[in-house]
Amino acid sequence: MFVVTFQNSFKSTKVIKKMKKIDVTKSVLAGLFSTVTIGVLTLLTYKTEFGVFLIASFGSSMVLLFGYPESPFAQPKNIFFGHLLTSVVGVVFLYFVPLPIYLLIPLAVGFGVALMIFINVTHPPAGGNPIIVIMGSVSLDYLVNPIIIGSLIILAFGVILNRLILKKKYPL
Repeated sequence: MFVVTFQNSFKSTKVIKKMKKIDVTKSVLAGLFSTVTIGVLTLLTYKTEFGVFLIASFGSSMVLLFGYPESPFAQPKNIFFGHLLTSVVGVVFLYFVPLPIYLLIPLAVGFGVALMIFINVTHPPAGGNPIIVIMGSVSLDYLVNPIIIGSLIILAFGVILNRLILKKKYPL
């Protein structure tokens, strides 16, 4: 009994070590590419005159895109249209729904989430975009920059890492 338990434990240790090596590599690459991607967006935002390229929800997109690229939520159509759709919802609510902000924000978030699910472009980080849009009282330009251009930059880095470097089938 002791010998069998010891052997099983030894086999488990090998499996755990192999899994940990894969997890460490995946974690390091996800962290590195998140840093580079957000770094590029940050540099474009603060060191150029081109405008804002960075929003908080892009940080959450990094987790899915670089950590779990096989997830349906990390696919290009979900990232791009999820961010765009919820930002448009935020702008529409901001400019056309005359309610107090404490009602406007939750209604916009709920509507954006419902639309993402209905249209099949769910990207969980984008659920926060109506909050950002409404609290920031953004203009329509916000949809172009940071949303459209920022999302395209993010997706370019996603393809570079997942398809070209890691040789994964991305997008699925």
